[in-house]
Amino acid sequence: MAVIFGADMENLIQSKLLKLDEILASFERVAVAFSGGVDSAFLLHCAHERLGDRAVAATAETPLVPSDEIEAASSFATEKNIEHVIIPIDLFQNSAVVSNPSDRCYHCKLDIFRAILDFAASRGIPHVIEGSNSDDRNDYRPGMRALAELGVRSPLMEAGLTKDEIRRAARGRGLSAWSRPAGPCLATRVPHGVAITRKMLDAIDRAERYLRGLGFSEVRVRHHGDLARIEVPRQDRARLCDHFAEIAARLKSHGFRYITLDIEGYRRGSMNRTPDGEEADGQG
Repeated sequence: MAVIFGADMENLIQSKLLKLDEILASFERVAVAFSGGVDSAFLLHCAHERLGDRAVAATAETPLVPSDEIEAASSFATEKNIEHVIIPIDLFQNSAVVSNPSDRCYHCKLDIFRAILDFAASRGIPHVIEGSNSDDRNDYRPGMRALAELGVRSPLMEAGLTKDEIRRAARGRGLSAWSRPAGPCLATRVPHGVAITRKMLDAIDRAERYLRGLGFSEVRVRHHGDLARIEVPRQDRARLCDHFAEIAARLKSHGFRYITLDIEGYRRGSMNRTPDGEEADGQG
């Protein structure tokens, strides 16, 4: 594979951005599924730049979404003066989500995007778009099947934009979300096959918010019953050890009995399993 540097890289990104703009210009009106992360923030910014008030942000508020993701989404939309609608969805009404099978993401995305499509239809908005990027083609993402079935478009992916290219472009446009770490749903911290509860998700959410407050921006608290397995990038492990006592006390107050640090460090999608039980790269 050829390595692209400097001006050639910028030209490549610009050509992809032109393609993205062409895709967005083809829509009369859109509802942008907006999580608050860098991908959906960049897509929303570009859609609003091209379509103005004909682009509306729609954020699904579910028990599986980290609480600070909703806050980030609201702040960004307010900052950019973009209409923003928060749609509450109780995924605990769906047994296919609660039972947490290996394709949980498929069932979750069906519920979420059906709700966003219903909202869009109520407003006469003919298209719903979302922020998957070109790198996501190589991940284990059962939710992509739901998007295809529902006719939800992924313009960043269609334009061939990778995560790194999106971050570079977002930074170049001065978007505050450009450096925001990925914040996938809290269920990605729970082993497949283990039923998800509200109490479990609340413990994970509060533990991760606390650790981010200590300066660990990229952190996962994997839930193994009464054991919390903390993943941080390898370069952060020594610094985390300096806070062991206070971290243990805080996480125990959230219901965990044992607190461990994963010596392999943070691995994206470390809890993922394909339907045949194999490990799979992916979100989380």
